[in-house]
Amino acid sequence: MKRYAVYAVPGAHDADASEAVRLRAVAEAWFARAEVQDLTRDARRYGFHATLKAPMRLAPGRTETELCAAADAFATRRGALMITAPRIATIGSFRAVVPSEGQETELTTLASDALRAFDEFRAPLDDADRRRRRPERLTPRERELFERWGYPYVLDEFRFHMTLTDAVPAERSAQIDDALEAHFQPVSGVDVPLTAIAICIEPSPGAAFELLSVHPFALRSPRENA
Repeated sequence: MKRYAVYAVPGAHDADASEAVRLRAVAEAWFARAEVQDLTRDARRYGFHATLKAPMRLAPGRTETELCAAADAFATRRGALMITAPRIATIGSFRAVVPSEGQETELTTLASDALRAFDEFRAPLDDADRRRRRPERLTPRERELFERWGYPYVLDEFRFHMTLTDAVPAERSAQIDDALEAHFQPVSGVDVPLTAIAICIEPSPGAAFELLSVHPFALRSPRENA
C-alpha cells in the first residue's frame, strides 16, 4: 500500500534559489559515493528532506488528489523561510544537515502546523505500524506522541534535520565525519531559502520515495516577509 509524506525538500522546485539547488545537489552527490553505500541505505530510500508530516497511509475515503489540494491550500497561506547557516550534526548515531543553533523556531512552527493540518489524511495506526516503530524503545513521551500523531518525533520532540546517513558505527565515526565535512564544505554555513513543501510517495512497501508534487509558498523569498 502506498504511503505519503509531507517534506521540506530544498531545491525541489524549479524556481528555487541557487543555494537550495546547490545544497540538494551536494547531498545527492554524497548519497552517490561508493564508499558510503552501506551507511546510507535508508537515507537514500527516503531521499534528502526534512520531515514535516511523517510517511502515512491515506485514511479511508481520502485521495491523493485531495492531499495535494490540501498542500496547495496550506502553502498559499505561508511565506518562505530560511534554513540558516546549515551545518553537519550528529543526532543519536546518524548524521544530518541542521540549521544553526537557535535558528529553528520558524521551521519548528512550520512542522507543527503541517503535523496538524495533514493529520486528517492519516490512516489509524495498525499492528504493523506499531511493530515497525518498536515502541518499547521509545520514551513515555515519544510513545504518547506516536499513538496520537503516528510518529514520535513531533512537537516538543521535533528537530528540523535532513538525514545524510543511517546509524554510523563508532569505529567509522571519525572517517565519516571527516568525509562529510570535506564533502559539504562548499555549502556549509550558506543560508538556504525554503520556498515550498513537497508531497513524496512510497509507491510500494520498501520502495524508494519519489517526489510527487511541489507546493510553493505564497512569498517566494524570505526577504519578502520583512
